[in-house]
Amino acid sequence: MASRVEVLVGSALELTQSLISADVEPFDLVFIDADKPNNPVYLEAAMKMTRPGAVIIFDNVVRDGKVTDPAAEDLSVQGVRTVTDIIAATPNLGATAIQTVGVKGWDGFILARRTDSPSGNTTPRA
Repeated sequence: MASRVEVLVGSALELTQSLISADVEPFDLVFIDADKPNNPVYLEAAMKMTRPGAVIIFDNVVRDGKVTDPAAEDLSVQGVRTVTDIIAATPNLGATAIQTVGVKGWDGFILARRTDSPSGNTTPRA
C-alpha cells in the first residue's frame, strides 16, 4: 500500500490544519486517536476534510466509565464529553458509542457518520 498511503508524522493539530490549508481531497474515513482534550478541534477539522457519507471514529471514549462520572475532572474525560456534546448537537452527524472490553480494559469508540442534511440522508456518490 506504500504507493497509495502517505504517512505524516508530527503534531496532529498542526498536520490537520496543513491538510485543510492544502485543500486535500476529502477523506471518506477519519480515525481520531490523539490527545483527548483536543477532540473538539479534531472534529472540526474532520468536518472540513470530509464530505457527506464519511465516517468519523473517535477512539478511547469510555475511559473505564469515567466519562459518566460527573466528578471526573481529568482533561481527557472532559475532551471526550465535549466532543460527545458537539456531535449530539450537530444536525448532520449521526453517531453511536460502542463499549469494548478486552486486555486493555474497559473502553470504547464513537462511530459517527456525516450526512448532508439533518434528516440523515446522504448524497449518493457517482
